[in-house]
Amino acid sequence: MLKLAPVKSGASRRTLAGVAVAATLGGALVAAPQFSVLAQQRTDAAQTIQTPFGRAPLSFADIVEKVKPAVVSVNVTNDGGGTARRLPRQGAPNTPNAPGGRVLPDLPDDHPLNEFFRNLPRDFGNRGGGTPTPRPSLAQGSGFVISPDGYVVTNNHVIDGAGKITVSFDRDNKFDADLVGSDPRTDVALLKIKSDKKFEYVRFATKDARVGDWVIAVGNPFGLGGTVTAGIVSASGRDIGSGPYDYLQIDAAVNRGNSGGPTFNLEGEVIGVNTAIYSPSGGNVGIAFAIPAKTADEVITQLRSKGSVSRGWLGVKIENVNEDMAASLGLQQARGALVNEVTAGGPAAASQLRAGDAIVSVDGTAIRDSRDLARKVAEFAPGTTVRIEVMRYGKSEIVPVKLGTFPANPDLAANAQPAPQPQALPTPTVTELDQLGLSVTQVSAKPGETAEGVAISDVKSGSDAAGKGLKSGDVILEVQGQKVANATEVEAGVKKAKSDGRKAVLLRVKSGDVLRFVAVQLKAS
Repeated sequence: MLKLAPVKSGASRRTLAGVAVAATLGGALVAAPQFSVLAQQRTDAAQTIQTPFGRAPLSFADIVEKVKPAVVSVNVTNDGGGTARRLPRQGAPNTPNAPGGRVLPDLPDDHPLNEFFRNLPRDFGNRGGGTPTPRPSLAQGSGFVISPDGYVVTNNHVIDGAGKITVSFDRDNKFDADLVGSDPRTDVALLKIKSDKKFEYVRFATKDARVGDWVIAVGNPFGLGGTVTAGIVSASGRDIGSGPYDYLQIDAAVNRGNSGGPTFNLEGEVIGVNTAIYSPSGGNVGIAFAIPAKTADEVITQLRSKGSVSRGWLGVKIENVNEDMAASLGLQQARGALVNEVTAGGPAAASQLRAGDAIVSVDGTAIRDSRDLARKVAEFAPGTTVRIEVMRYGKSEIVPVKLGTFPANPDLAANAQPAPQPQALPTPTVTELDQLGLSVTQVSAKPGETAEGVAISDVKSGSDAAGKGLKSGDVILEVQGQKVANATEVEAGVKKAKSDGRKAVLLRVKSGDVLRFVAVQLKAS
């Protein structure tokens, strides 16, 4: 099965050992100033040919020559015990601490030197015997200079846990660097070289890359600094499951150690920051992902000015609105973000926003889905009051909400903390609801608790309810936004939905400790 992996390298130049590191991705907020570019002041590439769709390169050599001086290898040293997160490649034959105290490189199974290292004597690298002395660990990645005074962009997961950071250029000029700030949500970090020297640098592209555009990736794969690969933009707007932000997909060869390195267009402008690969083995298979220039540029602007990124926070758990949900809510099409839960103590908890609301716009800007909502809210500064338009079971309402600050801990932002709800226990009385394709029964609470909802006792095989994952033991808490305590109230909710012309009814269901919304299609009369 294919895996999504970051492309940071933990290899030294001597061993070429790779180390995979978990990456956290995310978003951006404000526009960045334009920079003049020393690295761009050379003669434009001449090795091109005119085509019906513009000029195409006969060689990338001229472009590489003018951008390569601004690309660096990022070397991170951690204190003796090693504080950076390190995750060995899954299935690697050699462990970091092999028998006899050997420390072996994490080479791919098909690497020509793999067999050589596996057959080394057990005391190799530990001739004195005994427990090896902890040594500083080394991790490597890539980066690029964005200003003449030495600001460098890289990935957050490259420098995470760093004790000492150095950057080296293609000609082996090495400099110490300080961490200015990092943003785990977008996996972007900003460094500052400790030097008064003026550096050549590159700038971010002002135009969005198009699918099919030529691209050039420059970086430090497996510790081999100054490596250049070429390809095209394979796709844009990719959701790689690491947050609400979209990524570029490229097919230029990207491997461990390319993390934080730039991807250039034919103008020598940075269109993306390489951050992850899609691979079954951890090696290149022609699918790599880069943070778009616009996203990275906006984050870097905040990091440079204040060392951190602040985002607006709504304080809700949300999900996409599917067609059946749209039908139950009175929406003409499946769009917007459905509020699943409101975070206790969050900004939304102090407003009239509530579970079951479908957010369709923010300050007049239409919302396509849950990821679109997360991006839009993050663009506002904390403390801003925004007008949230919701569709509440057929009625459009405007709910003002004063945004909070997105928590530094992403888990806190993602996890709502609603008041605990009792575990329901069914009683023998069963009522069949043919319109929903299920049967329900009263619930009885544990001693000292109040019963809530109606328990599902049976779900008809082949019904829409069964297809939506409803099962015996689930508890229906609400029907069309109204709390229910018995089968009669469930039936009343279904009848009202039919009288309102709905083709589906929205149920709020508790499955174990999980709360969710399920839109069940109504049977035709």
